Amino acid sequence: MFEGQRVVVAGAGVSGRSVVEALVGMGARVTVADADPDRLTDLNPAATLAPGLAAPPPGTDLVVTSPGWRPSSLLLAAAAKAGIEVIGDVELAWRVAREPVWLAVTGTNGKTTTVGMLAEILRAAGRDAVACGNVGLPVIDAVLAGHEVLAVELSSFQLHWQSSVRPAVSVVLNVAEDHLDWHGSMDAYAAAKGRIHAGAGTAVYNADDVWSTLLAAGHPNPVAFTLDEPGEHRFGIVDGVLVDGDQPLVPVADIAAPGLHNAANALAAAALARCHGIGADAVRAGLSGFRPGDHRAVPVGDWDGVRYVNDSKATNPHAAAGSLAAYPSVVWVAGGLLKGASVDELVAEAAPRLRGAVVLGDGADVILAALARHAPQVPTHRVAPGDDEPMMAAVRAASGMARPGDVVLLAPAAASQDMFRDYAERGEAFVAAVRRLHEVS
Repeated sequence: MFEGQRVVVAGAGVSGRSVVEALVGMGARVTVADADPDRLTDLNPAATLAPGLAAPPPGTDLVVTSPGWRPSSLLLAAAAKAGIEVIGDVELAWRVAREPVWLAVTGTNGKTTTVGMLAEILRAAGRDAVACGNVGLPVIDAVLAGHEVLAVELSSFQLHWQSSVRPAVSVVLNVAEDHLDWHGSMDAYAAAKGRIHAGAGTAVYNADDVWSTLLAAGHPNPVAFTLDEPGEHRFGIVDGVLVDGDQPLVPVADIAAPGLHNAANALAAAALARCHGIGADAVRAGLSGFRPGDHRAVPVGDWDGVRYVNDSKATNPHAAAGSLAAYPSVVWVAGGLLKGASVDELVAEAAPRLRGAVVLGDGADVILAALARHAPQVPTHRVAPGDDEPMMAAVRAASGMARPGDVVLLAPAAASQDMFRDYAERGEAFVAAVRRLHEVS
């Protein structure tokens, strides 16, 4: 398919490296571009390296971009001006091999948890399945490995750069303000999410989320889930049990991931699986056996009656709202890059359960201002800019506010790159600070 074609790969991160290997293996003539020369190392020697490339070389047939590259970047804008097609790694994977069944998941929050749950359900049913995409394993690697079913996590960036992906079943879990700096507006961000339903055999939607419902409107085969009793919808919760119509699936209490937001994720995973023909027993076994990934509402430990929980993956206000709602009394550790998102609604909803709040990082002043408006009674502490151990300072302050029965919760409501490499490093810093404070090795 790509033999002899001249292809530029924009970005040499995780997905970019997999794209390079795949294209070289298919006989393409590959040029790799990245603004950071240090990333252009240990790549396939058949690829040509082009640090800082501003325009496709003459004769370029195709550009495959890493998801986060903006359309306005010099290289991609130049390609578009020259009439050269620009696609993403997900679109490339779809074109390479359509034999696997794609069960596709997007949403502002809960994507990784949902594809993890879905993969567990599929494996419990005896299917050769893997979670891939934005969850970590590039889709092109999963496709070339020959798996039977793919539980595909798709970001809004990946969906922006695809045009022909046709999943068997798709879902938009929820849509809330995020990545507005990249997409430019809420409408554009939501439209990118909605691209997941184009051509899907079945469109699953969250009847409790306005955007999810709107994005599935008009699809010929919509299926809904709700945290209430199903009523007119197919999937819901009755007497504490997830159900598919009249079919009981699994008690909410048997799902290890806490909170109503994770019950919604479980309903979405069950809906995807059931719409693909998976039996109720496998749904029950998969959801009961699922364990949350790192930095997703993971308990660190209990000291002096106070529980510490690491939910560093709560990288936007919508995710933080779900995390905060899972606990009755919280000392909230928050802050980072808000990416244009508002925190007013989050703070107003969480106010009754806040024992205190400790803020740090780029978005600290915005969060403090929202707390002053909507929760003036809540004690706050701002970690001083320039503190050489900001997470240690935050944990120490939060511990001082907490009382027996409270949860000290890292749910930042923001991205991490103002102070940390990624959300994982932020979560690790929180865990290390908690253990150091309580002298646990």
